[in-house]
Amino acid sequence: YVRAFMYSVLGRKACLVSIISCFFHSIGFAQEQDWTSNFFFENDLFADTDLNYTNGVRITIVSPDLITFEDEEGKSYPVFDWMNRRMRDLPFHPGKLLGDHPSLNISASVGQLMFTPADGTRTTLDINDRPYAGWSYLGMGLQSRTDKVLYSLEMDLGMVGPASLAQQTQNVVHDFRNIPVFEGWHNQLKNEPGIMIAFERKFRILDVEIPIGRNWSSDFITHWGGALGNVSTHGNFGAEWRIGYNLPDDFGTSTLKPGGDSSTPGMADMRDRTWRLQGFVATDARLVLQNIFLDGNTFRDSHSVDKKNFVADAAIGGALSYKRWRLSYAHVYRSREFKGQVKAQKYGSFSLSYSRPIKF
Repeated sequence: YVRAFMYSVLGRKACLVSIISCFFHSIGFAQEQDWTSNFFFENDLFADTDLNYTNGVRITIVSPDLITFEDEEGKSYPVFDWMNRRMRDLPFHPGKLLGDHPSLNISASVGQLMFTPADGTRTTLDINDRPYAGWSYLGMGLQSRTDKVLYSLEMDLGMVGPASLAQQTQNVVHDFRNIPVFEGWHNQLKNEPGIMIAFERKFRILDVEIPIGRNWSSDFITHWGGALGNVSTHGNFGAEWRIGYNLPDDFGTSTLKPGGDSSTPGMADMRDRTWRLQGFVATDARLVLQNIFLDGNTFRDSHSVDKKNFVADAAIGGALSYKRWRLSYAHVYRSREFKGQVKAQKYGSFSLSYSRPIKF
């Protein structure tokens, strides 16, 4: 799926890289920190199925700490201090109470999501099952963080429908693996520009040493947030409990979602200790008002199903870090998303992070 996604969606990646490079070139960053690249891959093949949310791919670059922004005349604006003052003015910002000095980071992402009904051999529309749908998008995000709290704000822009090239991505993979292609993609949602603005707050609490050996500890991370847009409008909340050896001081292991790049930018502390190992259990509950992949197109007639307004995820997994690398896997259990869905879904969520200096 990764190779097919790169082939079908990033054919003009040189243009994208040029745009992002020009944007980043005008921003100042803390030179002692590295950039963090996050790669996410989610697929239900880990649960031996091929239906509902069947594939997701996302690549994100998270910057070091933001210092200044320069205009065309070379005048420097203290973005760091400007954002710092405004974030600390928020009454619910723990940094205001704890006296912490927030760090700012920006991120750039490209991703694709894919959804299919259960019967891939059917050519006619199944009105009782979810629509075929795909979404390919670009995202820009901003993070403000202290040792205990992380705020993430991200805007994603892309296309839903045939322009997402989800069908081509799946066909390439199925042909490569000698698996029959799905026959009903001509019933997929129609082309529609997609936009989503997502916000999430994470708070790391109960960071305690565990008396089972040296450098063993445990923490608890809560989160709440939401999204607004024609792709998805929802509110969410949840938590993650971790236990591990040389537990990193980041904000947990997230699945593929806007604002989910919660690894500490630069992961500078990963160079201090060779190995880090952790296990985790996480939950996320959502109150869903709009889901284009179930509700259908916003401005045109299309197939839709009656969605459930409350959806919950539970995940269990582990992560391993070595110097600049971090690898994690979570097995996710999702409740039924629409009325008539035969059973709840399971899928695997894989992520790989790498940190290094980047020059533009």
